[in-house]
Amino acid sequence: MATTAISDIRKDLEDIVGQAAISDDPEAFGSYTNCLGPVKPPGPERPLLVVRPADTAQVQSLVRLANELGLNLIPASSGAPHVHGGTAPYAEGVIVDLSSMNRIVRMNRLHKVAIIEPGVTFGQLKEEAARQDLRPLMPLLPRATKSVLASYLEREPITFPRFHWDMTDPLLCTELVFGTGDLMRTGSAAGPGTLEQQWEREIQQKNPTGGPGAVNFVQLFQASQGTMGIATWASIKLEMLPKVRRPRFVPEADLDRLIDFSYRMLRLKLGDEFLILNRFALANLLAEDPAEIKALAEKQAPYTLFYCVAGYQHFPEKRVEFQEHDIAGVAQHYAVLPRDEVPGASAVRMLEILDNPSPEPYWKLRFKGGFREISFITTMDRAPSFIALMEETASSLGYAADEVAAYLQPMMQGRNCHVEFNLFYDPADEGEAQRAGKVFDAAGVALSDAGAFFSRPYGPLSDIAYAGCPDTVATLRKVKQLFDPNGVMNRGKLCFEEV
Repeated sequence: MATTAISDIRKDLEDIVGQAAISDDPEAFGSYTNCLGPVKPPGPERPLLVVRPADTAQVQSLVRLANELGLNLIPASSGAPHVHGGTAPYAEGVIVDLSSMNRIVRMNRLHKVAIIEPGVTFGQLKEEAARQDLRPLMPLLPRATKSVLASYLEREPITFPRFHWDMTDPLLCTELVFGTGDLMRTGSAAGPGTLEQQWEREIQQKNPTGGPGAVNFVQLFQASQGTMGIATWASIKLEMLPKVRRPRFVPEADLDRLIDFSYRMLRLKLGDEFLILNRFALANLLAEDPAEIKALAEKQAPYTLFYCVAGYQHFPEKRVEFQEHDIAGVAQHYAVLPRDEVPGASAVRMLEILDNPSPEPYWKLRFKGGFREISFITTMDRAPSFIALMEETASSLGYAADEVAAYLQPMMQGRNCHVEFNLFYDPADEGEAQRAGKVFDAAGVALSDAGAFFSRPYGPLSDIAYAGCPDTVATLRKVKQLFDPNGVMNRGKLCFEEV
């Protein structure tokens, strides 16, 4: 690429997507490189150009051109602000912004499935699904600009553990463009026939493991941060809109007791929405005024579980009634008390918050304007020890432990748990920013040493995650060579060195 002038590259790109779909505006570059999270040194490069393809054929042509010219392609589908650094180039290259590919290709109410392009946001999907009495399975307050497909590819946990059967859920079949430019459709979408021909035969692209062959290629692309190729559409699970909903809070000082209660609830598949927050995380969700967050946090119990039982099309009241009866027995056994409200909000208000993407500003930016996020997978019974370790690490480096926001999200019906910590800081205060960064770095090492599994590491955490797994690194590099032999996809991310 060094011998190819940018003007020549631009002309080749214009031949594929047209002049209007290409940008060299420095302000546009900043929206991709100025991510909120830390990136590995020496830091992101300035992109050469931003290109916005309109369909799969253009994406394939872009990838093939990248192979011819040695370009580095950095896929992006969510809008700013970018959080984890996935769109920050580690080598000079071209941003492939997929946000213009924002069609909901198909939605089937009977089978509760939709086919979406990468530019579809949760707000857009929620509005369209509601017209058919359906709802998307959302993570906790996604950004308004967040791509649904990007969220599911990154395995961001949904707040519905009852509907979470394996780690690919709610992602089903996909259309993938490999780093070679070759195209593959996975699962039951693999064929035979086109999508339209499959629909005529009542094939709804709902089986993610139906081919090609016995391999689930979606799992190879999930959490790969665009290093294997580009997904141009996917089929996803939806659920019915409930007719009746009864949300409850369960405030508790003893986290172990709350976790025992949760295990029993999840085993019996009681409740749809289900999550646990510490007092500071809950206050950040509930407070409308940032100045009220600390005062509101002081009024909360140390930990609060939120759940909601729901009734659907058939006998909704009866369904809710028997669940509430069973929950009352479980709550009595574990000596916890479900409530309709906590200081600052009713359970109904909390449900309204969880039903929608985050209002602006993004909820993690509300308190001070900046944050560092650390997330990993463990089991719920180990979560208290990780929280204690996180708070100890924060305190030792001068960060207020009572301002660490902790979020526990049971997954796969309680078989494992997403644990997330957020460290808030004022970007204008250099001392605060450095302190949060030091806690982030130290906690990453300490949590990993204690057994935290970083299943989708970003930036510096990727070095920690892969340092102890040389066999995994060797295997992933072999897989990378199969799908992207010329290294044109998002160089330098994860354990893949620049080619």
